[in-house]
Amino acid sequence: MNDTRPIGVYDSGMGGLTVWRALREALPEESLLYLGDGKNCPYGSRPQAEIRQLADAAVARLVAEGCKMVVVACNTATAAAIDFLRTKYAPMPLVGMEPAIKPACLQTRSGVVGVLATERSLDGDLFRQTAARYASGIEVIAAAGHGFVELVEEDREETPEAEACVRRIVEPMLQRGADQIVLGCTHYPFLLPVIERIAAGSGAHIVDPSPAVARRAGTLLDRFGLRAPVGHHPEYGFLTFADETYRQRLIRKAWGSCEMKQ
Repeated sequence: MNDTRPIGVYDSGMGGLTVWRALREALPEESLLYLGDGKNCPYGSRPQAEIRQLADAAVARLVAEGCKMVVVACNTATAAAIDFLRTKYAPMPLVGMEPAIKPACLQTRSGVVGVLATERSLDGDLFRQTAARYASGIEVIAAAGHGFVELVEEDREETPEAEACVRRIVEPMLQRGADQIVLGCTHYPFLLPVIERIAAGSGAHIVDPSPAVARRAGTLLDRFGLRAPVGHHPEYGFLTFADETYRQRLIRKAWGSCEMKQ
């Protein structure tokens, strides 16, 4: 295992930086090349065929840049395109985002689980199949986080507007007894402080799938013999289909998210 090529990380915009952060923590010797589309964000209400084209263009760019693996750090793109991408870019390993319904359903005590995601993710086969498999006898309250992505993209997570927007969607879940709230979009963990304030005192647990995705990436690195050598000094790059101003904002948000985590 002596592969110093970067892992590609792709999202519609800034949300996948929550996964980038988890990868950086779990795989400290791996270089990461992040592509935040930016130009076409948000994806949540776009037709599936259009999302697949956008995802294809992004993965193609990361492959052209020499990535050894790609993490599709976007729930919407995963739901719309992951099977297509895995077929087209085989044998390169691709990691997608799965709704963290399984751990939420296993951990619930009240029998009520809330799922926050985009419209396209909630309409996808992946969400329906996962819910059918693990949520037998459990009430799943699914809600689209309207406005959540825009708040994160515009750096407005800690504003009264964000508080009102999140409260409007999360409070009804808590009132119906949800004790697990699944974050089904990689943008949403940036709103975690707001969600935790709203859920304070309810006993509800917020489920962020990013650490599990990072663990899966590590497993595939070992399976395919793609690990960077011990002691490798990683490099971190940032790409976008938007302009340089957006790319600089990606960089600031990436390192700011690390400070937030600490």
